[in-house]
Amino acid sequence: MPTRPPIRRRTTAAAAAPAAVLVAASALLVLAGCAGGAAGDGAEAPADGATGGAASGHPLIVDNCGTEVTFEQAPERVVTIKSSTLELLLALGLEDRIVGAAFTDGPVPDEFADAAAGIEALSDKVPSQEATLAAEPDLVFAGWESNLTAEGAGDRATLEQLGVHTYVAPAACQGEGYRPDPLTFDGVFAGFEEAGAIFGVADAAADLVAEQRAALDAIEPNDEGLTALWYSSGDDQPFVGGGTGAPQMIMDAAGLENVVGDVQDSWTTLSWEAVVDADPDVIVLVDAAWNTAESKIAKLEANPATAAMPAVQQGRYVIVDFPATEAGVRNVDAVDSIVGQLEAR
Repeated sequence: MPTRPPIRRRTTAAAAAPAAVLVAASALLVLAGCAGGAAGDGAEAPADGATGGAASGHPLIVDNCGTEVTFEQAPERVVTIKSSTLELLLALGLEDRIVGAAFTDGPVPDEFADAAAGIEALSDKVPSQEATLAAEPDLVFAGWESNLTAEGAGDRATLEQLGVHTYVAPAACQGEGYRPDPLTFDGVFAGFEEAGAIFGVADAAADLVAEQRAALDAIEPNDEGLTALWYSSGDDQPFVGGGTGAPQMIMDAAGLENVVGDVQDSWTTLSWEAVVDADPDVIVLVDAAWNTAESKIAKLEANPATAAMPAVQQGRYVIVDFPATEAGVRNVDAVDSIVGQLEAR
């Protein structure tokens, strides 16, 4: 996967000592200490209760999807866009810093329900710049680069001029040298660690990564040599998981061979004829409130061509919640769920 430039820490009077730098394969980041502190000390607040500065590993500079962002201190007022960003901050215990959430893909997992209960929903879709600024954030944490446009929450340069930093989940970067090719769990976990560095909670991020790595390592992939199609949406042409994004990463870990794994893109469209020709052993169905797994089954069974496929005739489906289709804290659970569903067939 292309390597992104590192987070760079600026030396100031408050942070004069050298920083400790941890280099991850898919995202280079600082998880650091300073004068008398070890790497990871950023998770602890200074003794006087202040945030930012030397004790939190700030200031630091992040090259995010080709945009340089300078964090003088850890963000305190954050607007999240997409479930992936909201749930990562909840997993890091940062719910008190979220002043608004937008464009979520459904309810948060049960484990985060209490923490998310008091967070204001700004919009069901991408919030306008006006709605975003009304929340008075110091950071907009976006799940997609396309969330940050003049027609959306505001373009990055404009928001920066208004004193609002922007940060895109690294797994969603699209520019050359930044786009994951392919996305890997190492890359996803490095994104968690980078967020930990930015928010001054490196220890919490390290704990989250350790927990998720242990859960992933404990999963025994299916060993039946099954082929699979990841069907997300689409009527005339199915929109399916390609060979470089989260669907491919999840299927690989679950022991499934993606029938369109040779497509060098996160997502692609196929003809129904191509689906029939691929004849997958299993069909992975994305379940969303606006496009349920049940509705996709109905389409497959109503189409004479796909209705004749053995996978459809025998109901060889596994179901994945929509939020797990993007890089985030739900990906490992999605692998475990798929393996469990395959075993239960």
